[in-house]
Amino acid sequence: MEIYLDLVIILNFCVDFLLILGTNRLCGFPPGWGRTALAAALGAIYAGVCVLPGFSFLSGTLWRIVFLALMGAIAFGFSMGAVRRGILFIFMSMALGGIALGLGSGGFWAVVMAAIGVALLCLIGFQGRVSDNRFVPIFVKHGGKSVTMTALVDTGNTLRDPVSGAPVVVADAQAGETLLSLTKEQLLHPVETMAQVSGLRLIPYHAVGQPAGMLIGIKAEWVEINGKRTDCMVAFAPQSIGAGRDYQALTGGLMG
Repeated sequence: MEIYLDLVIILNFCVDFLLILGTNRLCGFPPGWGRTALAAALGAIYAGVCVLPGFSFLSGTLWRIVFLALMGAIAFGFSMGAVRRGILFIFMSMALGGIALGLGSGGFWAVVMAAIGVALLCLIGFQGRVSDNRFVPIFVKHGGKSVTMTALVDTGNTLRDPVSGAPVVVADAQAGETLLSLTKEQLLHPVETMAQVSGLRLIPYHAVGQPAGMLIGIKAEWVEINGKRTDCMVAFAPQSIGAGRDYQALTGGLMG
């Protein structure tokens, strides 16, 4: 059977690209176009190498899992949440390959039909989501500095600026250090810090199981949530948010 290397690479890039997008969608994450394309490119190159003379051994199950894991690391990162997405991606990829082989020779149309089957399984079986969480990208620019974060859409976050009534995004201490050069110690003592640094505001908050307190906040020059500019405040927690997971900020449901 004649095999066209360029078609193998293009087909595998498209399939891997859609599988990674689907994994992010199922887990409630934004697409991550750049990392998705880079991971899909690795998968396409791997598939192309496998059909070259002398490299057929790379198509074995062990090597396939190794490269799928590398693609998952590129697409999702290395946190615990990323590991979960990576495992889901591997299972979906293996399921796609198994269905394609079951439908026939594993050729072009078999792969297409298998992809449709996996998509229908996700839509019907998982209702398009395997997690109740939803995450959105956030971009904040202030004073010539900027940060890009992933935020958990927290419908219970009703925090608002007491002066303007604007909704508040809560970012972690790292964002405060990057944008305002504030240390965690300064964020822990917002009243004292506000007296020392101009342009700051105090945002009162109350969390379940914790006493009421204050957060340092700013009216940033530019805030984008999920690609849309938003008129909101940004407050900074004195600790990490979503430690060991895939998000660094919290945003309310209306802002996501």
